[in-house]
Amino acid sequence: MAKKVILVLVDGLNGDVAQNRMGFLEALTDEGKGSFAKKVDLKSALPAMSRPLYETVMTGVKPVRSGIYNNSIVRLSKNKSIFSIAKENGLVTAASAYYWMSELYNHAPYDPIEDRIVNDKTLNIQHGIFYMWDEYPDEAVFGDGEYLRRNYNPDFLLIHSMNVDDIGHKFGLNSSEYRNSAVKVDVILSNFIEDWRAAGYHVIVTADHGMSDDKKHNGPTDEERNVPFYFFAAKDEKDGATLSAVTLPKKQTDICRFVCELLEV
Repeated sequence: MAKKVILVLVDGLNGDVAQNRMGFLEALTDEGKGSFAKKVDLKSALPAMSRPLYETVMTGVKPVRSGIYNNSIVRLSKNKSIFSIAKENGLVTAASAYYWMSELYNHAPYDPIEDRIVNDKTLNIQHGIFYMWDEYPDEAVFGDGEYLRRNYNPDFLLIHSMNVDDIGHKFGLNSSEYRNSAVKVDVILSNFIEDWRAAGYHVIVTADHGMSDDKKHNGPTDEERNVPFYFFAAKDEKDGATLSAVTLPKKQTDICRFVCELLEV
């Protein structure tokens, strides 16, 4: 089993929109079904807010237990995360991500000068390019992530894009703008996923939460909580080996466990 993972977190991506608009991911899933690809539908923990759910994805701990109850709570995580577990086991970590990830796992509060570009083996996120702008282009986020991959060969790489969430807050769930923002991410991913798999990475694409017609997310509705979870095994795996060796997440709190199993830590 390969020991390298790229986790793509598409902020604010509703599960139904992913299924209906992300044609490349759906095609790759169909092509690799039973051999290298699988998809499951998940529900986010509550509240369906970004910072609390970053912590849930990265640690497996629900917001009501982590103490990260809302987006305004700025402090380091008190839980073991994928980043810290990987680092403790001598693996290399990296992230191209929104600055709240830096505040949870590296430094809090975020310093836009000192913390934007990171190369420090003592940190949980050892190599990082962080951004503060919700409208920071997804193309740049993925480009930054690919730069980190090529230059530092991380065992675990997080790529976290914000444009889908940003557009959802401006136009709402049932808008062409929101749906087309998901299409854009799908097109970007089509330029990277097969190269990543060929380089020996397992690839996961998921989301923290969905979106509502009210241009918000927080509550228990399906629109706000339903998220996709795509898994594509590395190309150096024998057909079906990884799919048969691991149990895909059944809930969002399982993602940390799943990634750690892939990393063998």
